[in-house]
Amino acid sequence: MRQAENTLFTIVMLIYFASMILYFVFIAIKKDRLAGAAALLQTVGLVLHSAAILLRGLAAGRLPLTNQYEFATCFAWGLCLVSLIFIRRFRFPMLGAFAAPVIFLIIGYAAMQSKEIHELMPALRSNWLGVHVSTAIIAYGAFGVSFVLSIIFLIRDRLRDSSFWDRHVPTHEKLDLISYRSVCLGLLFLTFTILTGAIWAERAWGSYWSWDPKETWSLVTWIVYAVYLHLRIRRGWRGKAAAVFAAVGFVCVIFTYIGVNTFLPGIHSYA
Repeated sequence: MRQAENTLFTIVMLIYFASMILYFVFIAIKKDRLAGAAALLQTVGLVLHSAAILLRGLAAGRLPLTNQYEFATCFAWGLCLVSLIFIRRFRFPMLGAFAAPVIFLIIGYAAMQSKEIHELMPALRSNWLGVHVSTAIIAYGAFGVSFVLSIIFLIRDRLRDSSFWDRHVPTHEKLDLISYRSVCLGLLFLTFTILTGAIWAERAWGSYWSWDPKETWSLVTWIVYAVYLHLRIRRGWRGKAAAVFAAVGFVCVIFTYIGVNTFLPGIHSYA
């Protein structure tokens, strides 16, 4: 079963890569049908990716959410899922062209991690594992989409090329609105992540909060996005400043996931 999962994982990586190339060709030769083909290929990749994660869980005999490899591949899965939802919801195939490289980079990071299956440490043997980590995956996926939208927003004025970009890249106002909705989704799920993590921590270690580096940076990330929403709702923040703020928030997300594990070991070092 592990061999099947490894093979499927490799196929998924190749599909995501092919989807990314198709999106790039779509931009280069400006053929709309290529965007549809790229999105379809990305959807196929998501389905096979789901199967690979399922096989990993069956091989491990648990939810596959407990180490760097497992979370990274699920992170890529979450970003792929949320980006496809937004592509379909807003009829915005250009989003896929910018999201595909980020998805491929994240799953490429997963490929560099150890795929060994280890027995769960006692603190992880809890029903809270699935709720806590799955909400984090959706939150990170939504923040990844908001990051991509922010990049598109910031470079939109440089993408003037007759009617092609006007047709496929929404106005600044619509980009700003879609990014706002993505941040709202991400912050909602990150809130669930922190709350369920606190409940789980109290049951596992006897304390709701211990200022572990992962906990601290999750809170920092939450505060950054909460400030973004506060400034938008109460102060009417829009446009470039909001896009930069959302992009900075995703940098916090990446540091919370990769940077903390690499440079700031703590009780979450296993994840």
